[in-house]
Amino acid sequence: MKKHEWFFVFIPLVFTLLVDQVTKAWADSLEGIISWGIFGFVLHHNPGAMLGLFSDLPPVLRVVTLSTGGAFLVCIYAIIQYLLPIKSLKLRIGLSILLGGILGNVLDRILYGYVIDFIVVGNVSFSSPAFNMADALQWVGYGLIVWAIVSEGELLWPENDARKRYWINLGFQLKYCFFLFSVGLGIGLIALVFSFTYLRVTMIELVGHNDFVLDKFLYPFAITFSLLTLGFSVGLFAIGKLISHKIAGPLYAFEKFMNDTMSGINRPFKLRTKDEFKHLETLGKKIQEHLVKNKALPPTIHSKEISAEEQELQGAIEVEAIEKQTGKKT
Repeated sequence: MKKHEWFFVFIPLVFTLLVDQVTKAWADSLEGIISWGIFGFVLHHNPGAMLGLFSDLPPVLRVVTLSTGGAFLVCIYAIIQYLLPIKSLKLRIGLSILLGGILGNVLDRILYGYVIDFIVVGNVSFSSPAFNMADALQWVGYGLIVWAIVSEGELLWPENDARKRYWINLGFQLKYCFFLFSVGLGIGLIALVFSFTYLRVTMIELVGHNDFVLDKFLYPFAITFSLLTLGFSVGLFAIGKLISHKIAGPLYAFEKFMNDTMSGINRPFKLRTKDEFKHLETLGKKIQEHLVKNKALPPTIHSKEISAEEQELQGAIEVEAIEKQTGKKT
């Protein structure tokens, strides 16, 4: 991704959010029903999620959980955009439109405690539930995501550009993953203690020490917050697995390369596009050139001793280079 291409990724998110909020501001002043062909416009306050889901939940659980879920999705969106191995503007724009639609409804819940729905499709005998532009645009995002997965699936999950094992250095990677997991739990615990005590003191100041009211609102909040914290920490563990793989893999490959070099085997050293420590390729080449110059390493490239996995990777890299030069798929 080039810098200007990120502009085309984030603009759909902002555009979706603006369209949603502008149309909701117009709909909030609607009186009665306005018909336009199969479309009808009528103001409806939806306390739940899309198409009224979760409307029966208690307000504390419903508003807090759905709003926090939106913030959680922002983090997931940023992580996916960072970890995507290919450009795939269709997929990235689809994710942006989807997130923009979700955030439009989340913003309503934070500000008002409900979502403004106003569009109905159908006629007198049969009509759809009320929805808004955020809901409609979300399906555009879903469509782009599915289209990208179907048309670019082989690029998203290339058979020859993935290591056979994700646990390359088990001790280091588990330590890395559990560290992120612990950080997530620690941050969640601090936020839980702060928010729980703040909410409890505020409620006592407003309504007095009423055990029924406190039990009704505080404990569901604490349980929901704990579950979200646990889910966030598990997500950090999974992210740690992916990131540590990009760290441990290059180091493991470089160790094998150095062992081969010290054994007198002159072979190329290449890393995958998304690997960390790409400078090791330059360092490896300098070491080889120095050893060849001092006749400590034969000048001929040797490939017989390379493992099957490394040969497969090297072949994938060469194919990728040819495709970039010719602009065609091999």
